[in-house]
Amino acid sequence: MPLAEKSLIARIRKSARAGPGVTAGIGDDCAILRIPPGHETLVTTDFNLEGVHFCREWHPPQVVGRRCLVRGLSDIAAMGGDPIAAFLSLALPPKLPQKWVDRFMTGLLTLADEFKVTLAGGDTSQSPCKILADIVVVGSVPKGNAIRRSGARPGDRIYVTGELGGSAATLALLFSGHKLHSAAFPRHFHPIPRIHVGRWLRQKKLVSTMIDISDGLSTDLAHLCDESGVGAEIQADAIPFASIGMPAQLVDRKFAIHGGEDYELLFTAPRGRQIPRRIAGVTIAQIGHITRPKRIFVIDGKRRSVLYPQGWEHFR
Repeated sequence: MPLAEKSLIARIRKSARAGPGVTAGIGDDCAILRIPPGHETLVTTDFNLEGVHFCREWHPPQVVGRRCLVRGLSDIAAMGGDPIAAFLSLALPPKLPQKWVDRFMTGLLTLADEFKVTLAGGDTSQSPCKILADIVVVGSVPKGNAIRRSGARPGDRIYVTGELGGSAATLALLFSGHKLHSAAFPRHFHPIPRIHVGRWLRQKKLVSTMIDISDGLSTDLAHLCDESGVGAEIQADAIPFASIGMPAQLVDRKFAIHGGEDYELLFTAPRGRQIPRRIAGVTIAQIGHITRPKRIFVIDGKRRSVLYPQGWEHFR
């Protein structure tokens, strides 16, 4: 079973490293953060529930810890921000081995070190039977420079980073009973938050809107269009499909268009802006444009059809 609460917190505190944006972290009633002068604060929160976001049979604890933090960092990336601190609330069943908790924390803290994020606090509790991990990530962005979802205008070009569909395709294999080695399916087991890309786009003032692809291209594009009061046209043959497995195979189209948890960035830029084909080592693909009519269409050869959001949605 996990260590007693006080011992568990002490163990986590010993592993967490304080970064420059944290004056005081674990140990007081509240953390004390130092937001750079002239900046605004970004705050995001995400649940990670056993049986919904991960299964212990499929996902090693290091992977669960990494993916837990990726979800928050990806939201910061989508605003063009810099992450500062993370807060983890962890509810654990009494029969869970402490070794699982240690490996979970290793996955989370390894990623935190990579992006210079301090684990600055949180909470621990006992749960009846399943694991719940709630992550809060705090970041900052220069005042007035956060990239929102609400700035797209007709004529803007639509872009995505990386390749799409790899995570959802991997999950489908897991559901069908395949035993997978995580190293061959990194897009699902070891996603990378696009912090460096988001920061670069914000610094260069190139984009009008941005969102991370956590619920699927069709659903997140619909979110962006709803907030901006516009529509879109997407070219099916321009969507960059991921490849998974060894030997690598391209994923099915449905996963690239509707699959979630890719944690890539979807953004728009005014026509005429020069968007590089690679940013911070990540490929960039133009996949369509924004329209005035508030519907989303996909163009496949000579066929034009409505693209309905069919990505992830809780309670649907």
